[in-house]
Amino acid sequence: MDDAQLLEYCLAKPGARQDEPWEGDIVAKVGDKVFAFLGNGGSVGLKCGRDRDEADELIRVYPDDVSASPYIGRYGWNTIRLGGAVPADELRELVDQSYAAVVAKLPRAKRPSS
Repeated sequence: MDDAQLLEYCLAKPGARQDEPWEGDIVAKVGDKVFAFLGNGGSVGLKCGRDRDEADELIRVYPDDVSASPYIGRYGWNTIRLGGAVPADELRELVDQSYAAVVAKLPRAKRPSS
């Protein structure tokens, strides 16, 4: 899966939209919250667990392609290298999980209808 395919997959989610809060860094948001940091290519940042312990499981499975995200890693966010060992279907599942985790934290009035 490349950057364009990943962005397309993210933006197909109900209520998802593209934003560029920092010059050159593309993100996918739902409501006013980010669920995927698409950066400037080659990787994606996703919420991969409720906390660091859960997110570390993915690092144990793919140590060369997954790392804790800078600054927000302690909250369960990982950076995943695209084109590495993480299969495309698993990457889509991780996007789905990140999206669901972020939507669950939105106030009901800001949640998209599915």
